[in-house]
Amino acid sequence: MVKIRLQRVGAKKAPFYHIVVADSRNSRNGKIIEQIGTYNPMTEPAALVLNKEKVATWIKNGAKPTETVKALIEKAN
Repeated sequence: MVKIRLQRVGAKKAPFYHIVVADSRNSRNGKIIEQIGTYNPMTEPAALVLNKEKVATWIKNGAKPTETVKALIEKAN
């Protein structure tokens, strides 16, 4: 199953995330299919960059966003 989820790339105690499309069987920071955005919770307010066209395409093709990513998508709209 293909999921839209967060991939942590930040340093210790300084999280930074890529919003990626990946197979659910792969590890959190494992192989991805495509990167569709970024999320930086350390800035005030939190910085969210999201390619809405790619998100819509992947959801239309059957990718399921995780709960956290679903909330971020709603926040971006």
